[in-house]
Amino acid sequence: MSQLKVNSIVPVGGLPSGSNGGIIQVVQTFKNDATSTTSNTFVDLAGMSATITPSSNSNKILVRFSLCLSTSTEALIIINLLRGSTNIAQPSTTPTRHGTAISFVGEISQMMQGYEFLDSPATTSATTYKLQWRNHLAGYTSKLNEYFSVSDGDYATTSTLTLMEVTT
Repeated sequence: MSQLKVNSIVPVGGLPSGSNGGIIQVVQTFKNDATSTTSNTFVDLAGMSATITPSSNSNKILVRFSLCLSTSTEALIIINLLRGSTNIAQPSTTPTRHGTAISFVGEISQMMQGYEFLDSPATTSATTYKLQWRNHLAGYTSKLNEYFSVSDGDYATTSTLTLMEVTT
């Protein structure tokens, strides 16, 4: 005989009144091809945007990204997170070079840049989140999901952008 034991069942529309923190919707963008930029000003990171429609304007969106980055030489890659056309998750100071995340990548190496941010969009309209990137100096090439072929085989990677609606 089978048994099903639970502490509670969460309704599709969110948690019962007085509770919070349940994830009720997940949207993910998965990028498995390579792209690059030589720009030292922010440009959209191709394929790294996702749209979610919150069910309540008091709910929050947990934004997570995981990027596999590499460069042509040792360099900094600067990432910005945007809601629509507005930069979010920015430092409190505004130096000349700033971003949501900054990665130092060594020559002929790859690194995973992970990040998460809990946003309060205060809307029930479709909301698009996207990533932008740039090189810290002109003359460099930043790469996402670079394909490597070395003596013992071929290697490729993937990146993701995930949006989760969290009830409040």
